[in-house]
Amino acid sequence: MNAPYDGDRGQGTGGAGYSGGPPVPPGPEQQPAPDPYLQSAYDYDPYRAQDLSAQDPVNEALYDRAAHPPPPPGTYQQPQPLYQQPPAAQYAPDPRIWAQTPPPEPAGPSRHLPYGDNAATTQFVGVDDLVTQASADHDEPDAFAHLFRDQEGPAASPAPAQPEPAPAPPKSGGRASGLLKSSAVMAAGTLVSRLTGFVRSLVITAALGAAMLGDSFTIPYTLPTMIYILTVGGGLNSVFVPQLVRSMKEDKDGGEAYANRLLTLVMVALGLIVAVAVFAAPWLIRLMSSTIADEPAANSVAVTFARYCLPTIFFMGVHVVMGQILNARGKFGAMMWTPVLNNIVMIFTFGMFIWVYGTSHESRMGVDTIPPDGVRLLGIGTLLGLVVQALAMIPYLREAGFRFRPRFDWKGHGLGKTVKLAKWTVLFVFANQAGVLVVTQLATAAGHASGKDGAGFLAYSNAQLIWGMPQAIITVSVMAALLPRISRAAHDNDPGAVRDDISQGLRNSAVAIVPVAFAFLALGVPMCTLLYASTGPEAARSMGFILMAFGLGLIPYSVQYVVLRGFYAYEDTRTPFYNTVIVAVVNAAASALCYVVLPARWAVVGMAASYGLAYAVGVGIAWRRLRNRLGGDLDGAHVVRTYARLCLAALPATVVGGAAGFGLLNVLGNGALGSLVALVCGGALLLGVFFVAAKRMRIEEINGMVGMVRGRLGR
Repeated sequence: MNAPYDGDRGQGTGGAGYSGGPPVPPGPEQQPAPDPYLQSAYDYDPYRAQDLSAQDPVNEALYDRAAHPPPPPGTYQQPQPLYQQPPAAQYAPDPRIWAQTPPPEPAGPSRHLPYGDNAATTQFVGVDDLVTQASADHDEPDAFAHLFRDQEGPAASPAPAQPEPAPAPPKSGGRASGLLKSSAVMAAGTLVSRLTGFVRSLVITAALGAAMLGDSFTIPYTLPTMIYILTVGGGLNSVFVPQLVRSMKEDKDGGEAYANRLLTLVMVALGLIVAVAVFAAPWLIRLMSSTIADEPAANSVAVTFARYCLPTIFFMGVHVVMGQILNARGKFGAMMWTPVLNNIVMIFTFGMFIWVYGTSHESRMGVDTIPPDGVRLLGIGTLLGLVVQALAMIPYLREAGFRFRPRFDWKGHGLGKTVKLAKWTVLFVFANQAGVLVVTQLATAAGHASGKDGAGFLAYSNAQLIWGMPQAIITVSVMAALLPRISRAAHDNDPGAVRDDISQGLRNSAVAIVPVAFAFLALGVPMCTLLYASTGPEAARSMGFILMAFGLGLIPYSVQYVVLRGFYAYEDTRTPFYNTVIVAVVNAAASALCYVVLPARWAVVGMAASYGLAYAVGVGIAWRRLRNRLGGDLDGAHVVRTYARLCLAALPATVVGGAAGFGLLNVLGNGALGSLVALVCGGALLLGVFFVAAKRMRIEEINGMVGMVRGRLGR
């Protein structure tokens, strides 16, 4: 060994002189000769003169020298030894105990920290605390703030800092938990709203039927939404809402004055729009459907319904502004859940109508036989639903601390930029609504010319409502998780990440969208005969054929939604506008061709197929433009291969499930029981064959979905 062992020095043969404490230095007369070898090996410490507490660069950077100035020159005491030796043990320890209890710390501070800090009150955070407190929401101090304050010159000595109270323990989950909770509330509200809206459409169809009377209500009912979107809705959502959020973050009053100005402006503008629209109701009905306007009885009923429904424009806008004010304050649930109240009021209203007059199949009520009291009941109930929806926001606003006070000082506060900033959004809305207007005119004309129930605009709207629900639930949910990633990648100018996320969104949504689209094609008739049995078998079967024609168009419709998110991630609204114009033109042209070429009985079925064709054309154009935007690569081979293999797996499933469904429907009849059995059996066969075929084809997205489901079920 290089160093001699010195542990037994001073002990007797029996070891009685051993004590577990520190060695006692010998007296002057007993001082042994210095051992230079031992001195150089143990006694020399190159870091003894340095302060160990200043060796941590993080603590040194975080130390605030402005708050703790050094003492004046000449008054600083020389540092004492860092650690004082504890006194010798009074009693010898028990040699049978392996680990001795350490001596207690001295009463006073045993270390001296730089700049006069008190060692008794200085808190040091270890690595374990940093790890366990990583998810807590707290502001990190600026490590270099003292560099700026040191250069501000001499200032008055700061007041002695008061001891801060102990921070409250962080809530479990932190910010991520709050975000997930808000997302869950919004998703649940949206789902419940859509389900109750679907029940509302069922009750409306049962009460008024799918003939001219149903169209005479459906057109005035959709007219306020079109006018609101064309006039205020586009600019409100694209311009005013971002400014509202910005003002709430930057203004001294938390944006309350701006919110009051915006709400006052919207109320005044919508009030004027409602007054003009109610006065021009006959011309608006003619613009929507000349067929209804040329029929005196139908025109009278439609104009009466319109004058009850058009005031809902005012409450639509008020509800949207109030909801955005709440969203800016972190309250997301009210805007998603209050539409459920509107649906409940309308379901109750039309249920009362059915209770008094019976279903349309029982009463055979038409535009010339519906009583004025019935029109008044339905009109007041429709208006009351939107009133309740808007007024239900007031308690939430008061809870959030917002008090509405009308303000008319609009000039000079950024409210006049609407037309300039929302130009492409407004044009986008115009193009979309122009296509809807053409289809409305043609569908009502075809339904009237056919003389059949379920061949008009109401049947088209009901089938489209069923057809669009998977898109709203599946594709929108998938993209909701990917949109933040796509936006961040676009902001970081990373086209490869944008491409990968869009490819993932397309392939993940295709796993559910493709089989559902083929299920509409195979089982559209039993679906509608089950859901709309109260309208009669003829009208229900007609709606089933329309749903079948819509079916496969769900695939390009879903792809279009995902692809356009790529343009929005780059804040490009011009390209979606041009794409929407192309879709609207193709849809209108193909619908007009179907109206001219096909018999009136099948014209609306052809219009439903034209809708999917228009989106297929739009997808081709949007895909090419986004591929060029991302450098010529959009993972097209991988995406097309996935969709093609899913469609190949769905083809035999559609044949088997559709044959079983139609066979059972012919044997058991078109009633509710026969439709239910046909739908359940045909759907089970379709899903079973599709799953087996997809597994045999080894489609990786199917395997991933199955693995996810098994993981959630714990199997």
